[in-house]
Amino acid sequence: MTVPRILIIAGSDSGGGAGIQADIKTATMLGGHAMTAITAITAQNTRAVTHVHAVPTDIVMAQIDAVLDDIGVDAIKIGMIGSFRTANALADRLETLPDLPIVFDPVMVASSGAALADDAAIAAFERLIRVASLTTPNLPELAALSGQKTASATARSKAARALADQLGCPILVKGGHGTGDTVTDRLFGTNPDHPPEIAWEDPRIDTDQNHGTGCTLSTAIATELAGDWTLPEAIGRARAFVRLAMREAPGIGTGHGPMGQQAVRLDLNQTRWAPMLNQVTVPTSDFAASEHFYRLLGLKQIVRSSPRYARFESEGGATLSIEAAQEIDGKPVVYLECGDLDVTVETLKLLGLKFASGPRDEKWGWREARLSDPCGNMVCLYQAGEMRRYPPWRLPEKDPDA
Repeated sequence: MTVPRILIIAGSDSGGGAGIQADIKTATMLGGHAMTAITAITAQNTRAVTHVHAVPTDIVMAQIDAVLDDIGVDAIKIGMIGSFRTANALADRLETLPDLPIVFDPVMVASSGAALADDAAIAAFERLIRVASLTTPNLPELAALSGQKTASATARSKAARALADQLGCPILVKGGHGTGDTVTDRLFGTNPDHPPEIAWEDPRIDTDQNHGTGCTLSTAIATELAGDWTLPEAIGRARAFVRLAMREAPGIGTGHGPMGQQAVRLDLNQTRWAPMLNQVTVPTSDFAASEHFYRLLGLKQIVRSSPRYARFESEGGATLSIEAAQEIDGKPVVYLECGDLDVTVETLKLLGLKFASGPRDEKWGWREARLSDPCGNMVCLYQAGEMRRYPPWRLPEKDPDA
């Protein structure tokens, strides 16, 4: 089985920004086959949730049984539950399954502020956390699950650590509801082979196009776990996907708009070591002429550092750069992005390839290793994530000639 089979147990969002709709888009873009057990039907848009109809428990369980009896499952994501009865029935069923990655996103409140779980359902969450491989609360959800005030970072850490230890489940505390220019997500683990606490920090993306971030993150983690990435690796890759999807948001609706999962292409290699072509740099001896030429071809210019360097983006997400000929010895450089650069380099070294440099972190935010092909052409293996298309110095969304 080469396609990860992801069973998503969650509610439906009629606006397509969160819930099952966001989950399906995420699993699909990450190479998974999405299967669903819908727990609730909501009427909502980017501004509000107006109606919620819980699907009867027997119908939810019948959907799960239909998938398990025929297709099989490699990972499970749990989102909105719908009712106390469904939560308990689901916990009963999951306790009987073989060891599968299970990611539980304890959905309680929508982005608009509408409640999506009652007190009885929340009380049943403890059983689901005990069977999960990871639980992903945001800050308000952590406070509700722990029953403790978590106003300070220290209080949040203590509450999350206690919850992880008590229920035997790693807890990923999402920091999007925090304040400041940096978003910190923190994993409180239970695996002795991993550090007890791991933090990921990134600049906050200033946008209200963030409906479905939690759904997207948890489904991405489940899909990556099904692809045999470790938990820390899966979280890191899933966070990169979420950030790119936020940057690709189409700007739909007048409230908290949906993200652009469908537009994340060529940014996250699905394999650990096989490289993916998505960037080429060509030499230029006339910067202005080359810059003008590639804009005429219809490529979108996203970086400009005249008279030495410029980068362009194509419709499919691949990028092309021009760089002063003397900077790259007058030869093109082919860039192949790797899921795990260090693993790729070690594997290729075992196969007898010689590297000229790296792997090493570069000041432009890429991690690179370079080697030459038999004819002397330069090849760069790298990891960049959002830095390839969305570096801090990306040009504003306007014509550079304007």
